[in-house]
Amino acid sequence: MSDVAIKVEGLTKVYRLYDDPVDRVKESLHPFRKKYHRDFFALNDVSFEIKKGETVGIIGKNGAGKSTLLKILTGVLTPTQGQVQSNGKTLALLELGAGFNLELTGIENVYFNGTLLGATREEMNEKLDAILEFADIGDFVHQPVKTYSSGMTVRLAFAVIANMDPEVLIVDEALSVGDAFFVQKCMRFLRKFIEKGTLVFVSHDSGAVLNLCSRAIWLHEGRLKSDGPPKKISEAYLANFYEAQPDSGADVQGFEVKPDCRNEEPRDMRLDFLNSTSLRNDIELFKFDENGESFGNGGGKICEVQLMDENDLPLSWLVGGEMVSLVIRSQARENFHSPIVGFLIKDRLGQSVFADNTYLACLDKSIAVGIGQMIEAKFTFRMPVMPAGDYSICVALAEGTQQEHIQHHWIHDALLFKVHTSHICHGLIGVPMKEINMRVM
Repeated sequence: MSDVAIKVEGLTKVYRLYDDPVDRVKESLHPFRKKYHRDFFALNDVSFEIKKGETVGIIGKNGAGKSTLLKILTGVLTPTQGQVQSNGKTLALLELGAGFNLELTGIENVYFNGTLLGATREEMNEKLDAILEFADIGDFVHQPVKTYSSGMTVRLAFAVIANMDPEVLIVDEALSVGDAFFVQKCMRFLRKFIEKGTLVFVSHDSGAVLNLCSRAIWLHEGRLKSDGPPKKISEAYLANFYEAQPDSGADVQGFEVKPDCRNEEPRDMRLDFLNSTSLRNDIELFKFDENGESFGNGGGKICEVQLMDENDLPLSWLVGGEMVSLVIRSQARENFHSPIVGFLIKDRLGQSVFADNTYLACLDKSIAVGIGQMIEAKFTFRMPVMPAGDYSICVALAEGTQQEHIQHHWIHDALLFKVHTSHICHGLIGVPMKEINMRVM
């Protein structure tokens, strides 16, 4: 256990559900112990280990057992079966203001919470300034917590936890209510914390999990469905989400596609530039992989993905800051009345860089596609200046609306590209500047 922060073995949590409150009394008094309830397994035989220094994201749909797991890890709930072993000071931020007395002021709750977490009053005196600076709720610290908004409550709760020097930190989806500035402050704290501590992080924001975590655990209907790298687990979770929608009955595999492919020789966009310098954002494109990892109901198949220049010629290289067109060609396997084609560009960590789809642009157009017909979607934009590294373009063919649709074909890494050089600042992308000036006033 010396290198293990948390060890979970055969964890099971069962709740008894009664259709009528009276049934609970009937069951307790029945002479032959007749059963009036049904068992609900919030967790069912879950086992895993988290090493010291790991950052683990917990993902899953609502009701998958995520919050139940975290409450058992922190001792808030007792498991029906199984056990949890932890090594190191473990603190958690599970619910807004859990442990706060609503009648007490913010400062009084800081001391009250500190006592619950094992700190002395002298220790809390030393930490008070740092806590109030982190929470940044001004004079409201002298007002009762019952007057706080949910955002102010989570600010104070997170500030207390952040300054208690935990070795293992468990964070549920409490940050979803914070304003943008405070969320960024919390994310900076978490990035610094994971340099030396162990983090268990639950969020519906897959970007946050991909950005923060070195490992992901996927819970599904109370069971551990998968455990591995965040990018792989997030993609599998996404595929499972769409596969749960009504099936069209079509099969993508074995469907013969006859794409209207262009045969022009790819042109190297770099030849248009007279000045070859090390500052240019050179981007190398690789071929479309039609056999890449994919999922969907099979009502259609994506058969070609290309990046084109302004003359509609396919590119093998391009330069950040130039106008390009992403062309996605698909073939219908069944009749479409409202097709949607989209793309998502991700970096090597699986973080979304930017994305778009045809829904809004074609909302006022009546587009119907018959069986066997081709669908071509073309997105024209200025390619952002991007940091050096590897990227992938995910493409998708769906039918319906932005909110409710059937996913017919989604290819995770349909087109790969590599950015070789960059003069970008330090973000995910760089915006080409029309003009940059500096003067002495």
